[in-house]
Amino acid sequence: MVRGRDACWEHCVLVDATKQKVRCNYCEREFSGGVYRMKFHLAQIKNKDIVPCSKVPNDVRDHIRSILSTPKKQKTLKKPKVDWTANGQQHSSSGSENSHANHYSSGQRESSCPPLFLLQNSPSLPAADDAQKQKQDYADKKIATFFFHNSIPFNVTKSIYYQEMVDAIAECELGYKAPNYDSLRSVLLEKVKDDIQDCYRKLKDNWKDCGCTVLCESWCSTKSQSLVVFTVTCPKGAIFLRSIDVSGHEDDATYLFEVIETVVLEVGLESVVQVITDSTASYIYAGRLLMDKYSSLFWSPCASYCVNKMLEDMSKEGWVCTVLEEAKIITQYIYSNTLRLGVMRNLNGGEELTRPKITQFATRFLSLRSIVIQEDTLKHTFSHMQWFSSDYSRFPDAQAFKSLLHSERFWKSAHEVVSVSEPLIKILRMVDGDMPAIGYLYEAVERAKISIKEYYKGVEERYIPIWNIIDHRWNMQLQSTIHAAAAFLNPSIFYNPNCKIDLRIRNGFQEAMRKVACSDLDKVEITKEHPVYINKHGALGTDFAIMRRTLNAPGDWWAAYGYEIPTLQKVAIRILSQPCSLHWCKWNWATFESLHTKKRNAEEFKKLGDLVFMHSNLWLKSIHESWDRRCKPINFDEIDVSSDWPTELDPSAPLLIDTWSDDLLAECKVVPDFADNQRIG
Repeated sequence: MVRGRDACWEHCVLVDATKQKVRCNYCEREFSGGVYRMKFHLAQIKNKDIVPCSKVPNDVRDHIRSILSTPKKQKTLKKPKVDWTANGQQHSSSGSENSHANHYSSGQRESSCPPLFLLQNSPSLPAADDAQKQKQDYADKKIATFFFHNSIPFNVTKSIYYQEMVDAIAECELGYKAPNYDSLRSVLLEKVKDDIQDCYRKLKDNWKDCGCTVLCESWCSTKSQSLVVFTVTCPKGAIFLRSIDVSGHEDDATYLFEVIETVVLEVGLESVVQVITDSTASYIYAGRLLMDKYSSLFWSPCASYCVNKMLEDMSKEGWVCTVLEEAKIITQYIYSNTLRLGVMRNLNGGEELTRPKITQFATRFLSLRSIVIQEDTLKHTFSHMQWFSSDYSRFPDAQAFKSLLHSERFWKSAHEVVSVSEPLIKILRMVDGDMPAIGYLYEAVERAKISIKEYYKGVEERYIPIWNIIDHRWNMQLQSTIHAAAAFLNPSIFYNPNCKIDLRIRNGFQEAMRKVACSDLDKVEITKEHPVYINKHGALGTDFAIMRRTLNAPGDWWAAYGYEIPTLQKVAIRILSQPCSLHWCKWNWATFESLHTKKRNAEEFKKLGDLVFMHSNLWLKSIHESWDRRCKPINFDEIDVSSDWPTELDPSAPLLIDTWSDDLLAECKVVPDFADNQRIG
């Protein structure tokens, strides 16, 4: 008998069927693991890493709690015993027939969808549907054949353009002929390039209102080749401009300043609010030269990089380093054997202990966090008598693993490290790229310090060493005028009696206003409008404006309620619309390296540069399309570090320049003289 639709689906929606990811209808938080975990979220029951919903109506909460408290009528099935045999095979004590019959009820706990075999046993489909299915099967096989014959990686199917392509073909009439070799390398190449240029023009129109940030991301290859990629970003999207080879000049601040200046002037000085670079000495000095020459510009270091350095500094503390190394022993032991890994995944619902695609030090702390969350599961799994009696338990690595699992000292220290590092992990997740974070950065750092102090119950000798680590990077590297101004202009912070607007924030706001007020008239208007904001006069003090302070993103709030103070409104929107970090887009640097490594004539370089321009911008568009493009407010307490991070996206596919060049450049004539600006692409 097929089970009915779970009542919880009225309060959430399925976002990703593959990962069983669902989204709450009230707070819009997303969870992996299906509707079962969503019930704890809606019932406001804290369960492991599930954050209770703060916006669920009381009647819904009580209803879901009653569902959870009602005992299940069906008989609980015994878990099959695991045979820890030395040959690496996992056997079940229950019969295979019984295991197959009960797979649906045990593995898909709360799914509202019937299993596939139940659908297959339904009455025969009509003849027309059967014919359609045969056509679809035939089309699937033809697509698969094309993939196999041309050695196309399977992850290409994850591209947003894959289904778009199929849908466009399906819209054509019977007899549609796919583009041939010549049209792809000429006419269609130009058409796609024109489409990207149209997007560029639309983004430039948007920059007039919300401004933009120039991202200057650098990279050094193993062959000591130094490259810089320039991207321009705003809330509506990002555009790749060019890559530049700065080999031999990577430590020359004046040269880097001139390169960055060229890009800023190309984008438009009136549009650029901020430039973000790496935090090496040469880029810091280049940023200062830029601000000295163009007073309206802000330069900022990459927030993600600076927070990572805080985590790195923390990991060097003796007791923290010990715990992280011991956690590494646990993960290496489990992940080095497919049987152990499979058993762990079966018992914890497929949750992983590692997050390798995030930055190095964040990964180490997140792995420790996963171990702490799954402490009971790990102890239960590897304390079973069958494991003790197996050959696995007799090896030296197993003995070290076993001693850690039963070490009270390890678990106590692990809980402590997780508690004091998680506030920094939250900041890193916040600035990772898909949140409007600049208005929240100041408060987040203060909240992190308060959280650490509270954990140690105010004992200075315990929390001061960690505070010193945070303050060193915050005061020496990360803190900037634009961050202070953004905090001052964020209504959810400025009007919050629990948030302290200290002298650094007030002075930072004043300094920022001196920079952005380009004319004497702007200065006069901001001086007049400033008290209106301070005292919540007019539209800023209405019931709706007060209610929306924490419900709207700061920039959206200003757009809706700041119309009576238009000069300050424009400044606020432009500042609050900027990002904090560089690393939200994971470039495949092999593409840029291959473009600049080989010396090419001017025409060849231009054609391949156009190809890189299209490839990179299509990649940026796919990232932006995958995000929820609605700007949302940030609640520090509700940041879920266990959710997917933008930096966990697979990097862009490498563009094989030499492979493409044979096709694209067949008509290019080799000229004896090379372009003077060979380094720019």
